[in-house]
Amino acid sequence: MTNISMLEFNRIIQGAALADSAEQQVQLIVDAISEVVATDVCSLYRQNADKDMALIASHGLAKGHPFIIPANRGLVGRVAQSRHSINLINPDELADYYYVAGSNEEQFHSFCGVPLVQRGDVIGVLVVQSRRPQALAPEQEAFLTTLATHLALLLASLPAQLCQPSRPLLNDYRTGISGAPGIAIGRARVRRAAGLANAVESTTEQIDAELDAWLALKSRVMAELKQERHIVEQTLGDNLAAVVDAYQMLLDDPGFGAHVTDAIKTGKVLPWALKLAVSYFSELFKAMQDPYLSARHEDIEQLGDKLYLAWRGHEPEIMAPEDGSPIILVGDQLSVSDIVSLPIDLMVGIVCSAGAALSHISIFANALGIPAVVGVGELSLPMSQQLIVDGDNGQIIIAPSEALIEEYQSIIKSQQNVALRLAVNRDLAAITTDGIKVRLMANSGLQADLLPGLKNGAEGIGLYRSEIPFMVRQSLPSEADQVAVYREVIESYKNKPVYIRTLDIGADKPLPYLPIVEEDNPALGWRGIRFTLDNLQLLITQFRAVMVAAAGRDDVHLLLPMVGSTGELNQAIELLDESLKQLLAEGKSVCRPRLGIMVEVPSSISLLPLWRNRLDFISIGSNDLSQYLLAIDRNNPLVGKLYDPLHPAIIHEILRIVRCAQDCQLPVSLCGEMASDPVAVLLLIGMGIRQLSMSSSKLPLIKWLLRATSVSDAEAFLTEALTMDNAQDIRAAAETLIAKSAIYVNG
Repeated sequence: MTNISMLEFNRIIQGAALADSAEQQVQLIVDAISEVVATDVCSLYRQNADKDMALIASHGLAKGHPFIIPANRGLVGRVAQSRHSINLINPDELADYYYVAGSNEEQFHSFCGVPLVQRGDVIGVLVVQSRRPQALAPEQEAFLTTLATHLALLLASLPAQLCQPSRPLLNDYRTGISGAPGIAIGRARVRRAAGLANAVESTTEQIDAELDAWLALKSRVMAELKQERHIVEQTLGDNLAAVVDAYQMLLDDPGFGAHVTDAIKTGKVLPWALKLAVSYFSELFKAMQDPYLSARHEDIEQLGDKLYLAWRGHEPEIMAPEDGSPIILVGDQLSVSDIVSLPIDLMVGIVCSAGAALSHISIFANALGIPAVVGVGELSLPMSQQLIVDGDNGQIIIAPSEALIEEYQSIIKSQQNVALRLAVNRDLAAITTDGIKVRLMANSGLQADLLPGLKNGAEGIGLYRSEIPFMVRQSLPSEADQVAVYREVIESYKNKPVYIRTLDIGADKPLPYLPIVEEDNPALGWRGIRFTLDNLQLLITQFRAVMVAAAGRDDVHLLLPMVGSTGELNQAIELLDESLKQLLAEGKSVCRPRLGIMVEVPSSISLLPLWRNRLDFISIGSNDLSQYLLAIDRNNPLVGKLYDPLHPAIIHEILRIVRCAQDCQLPVSLCGEMASDPVAVLLLIGMGIRQLSMSSSKLPLIKWLLRATSVSDAEAFLTEALTMDNAQDIRAAAETLIAKSAIYVNG
């Protein structure tokens, strides 16, 4: 074989994607590789928790028992250690050859091994062998090397039991994506698939009866959804209840209904008609490049499952364990219906095989304040299986040992003790030991976020992300809708300042119901103020809504995101003034908020002195500013590990902003992850920042830190940090001050 085409490469990848299980997927891959490369053996090894290489699939080797190669042993170990492929003949003549009894490997006289590397670590090895003592041709080895880059991604997502003996596992770690932070221990309440995917094609001559059955089914499920919306509204507020509206709108969508009725009119039975309609719309969403829109395929599939369950006669019920033990909700694609069917007071965690950080289940988990891990891959768990959900690190542990449970219980207790100790300061001001007051504010975006902020002593809303209420809806909210939302936020924080950021959409935060424009680099493209100025009707409506909601208040502020030029700032100010004139002409009671910008686009820093007379304040958006300064997407797993907000360049640049603001007599605050990082907070206080905004859960920790620290000590630390050229040294230099504050000492 002298040439392997990309068609063969794509055939292997696409064929594996269609497999029904992880086991079948890897077996299809090794079978196909063996055929394409024309070898007798193709084996896939995966590194297990002990650093041994476990055979998870093979074409050609005998596998009657667990097939394990000890860490760093044999030719497979050599490939892993060197992180480089080897291609040789007569492997059994080499000193580091490792033979596994019963494998029949002695009959193969060539060996080519390629490392599977993910994020700099070898996680597996791909091996091909032949009876002929003939090394692979260079193009064949190159093909395997190319294929290995794709297999590494697949291997990292496979269930851990594929590389373990078939005995019951203890401490089976699965890695996913953190949907919501926190740690929980409980027993699985498994939501099995409703079965719509397994519906088989069938026909009927009773077409009118099937159409009547569809209308009755639709009416029943619509009533169930309305009831669920009421439950969510009562417990979590109208913003999250709007998520349920998504299901109602899909069910009531003429296009969806037409697909169902058209199939029935051709003689198909109702379940098959539902499957056809759900599959059609699901594939439409999946094909979309945008991650938020792509994630919406979950909504249509969840609606399909709900319809199928209702068709089968399933009645919604509240399912509580008999012993009242903590519940961890587990399923493939969980929905709002699954959450409301369980007692909220017993549900301590959520695990979802599918899903993403932008899925609705993640939004709900954050609002409920319970840990969630999504995207863990295929799970096969019995009901009541004990689990640990580690939302802080995006992983779950199946069948944890008693020792591990005790360890996590200790962590939970420690976190609870720290929380209780920190709560003592809740109603006290954040005043340093040398008498300097720092205002601590909460970030928010949902009604469910408002109460936690107040409970944790927030002195206002430092960043209200106005795009989130837009994102959980299926159409643009009207001016009246927005007035109601903003008024509730303002009234919840009566006599406290509220900073409302105008729509920051685009890039990673598109609105599902607006046209999406594909961009090569969306983070540097059509987002923030650029998007809203090009769609100025959205910005005018938002300006009007904020000014009406702020009537009678003088502590409401407007924040403009991603401003990078004078033209953008001037146009936004003109639209704000025009909106004010419109409202006054209409005789409405209004208040023009103070106006500021998010300093996050580096170009705005140099322009601040020239804008001093047009702005009332500035707020440093440390997340985006850091990304733009470092040219690193912190959400990109390939480079995210390089992101550190304590990078010296970021520290020096923020200091430049603060000094510029002081020279211009502009009040300056900071919102972003830096505001909740104790080491960063010490630096920021040393610079002179006296207002910070953060997630409400972080407020007690930062307040304790500030009340145990002097500004003079923070200034001395800043002076030392400014001489350092890496973040690691800066963190190490802070250890004495952090220890002195005792923020991490257990109660």
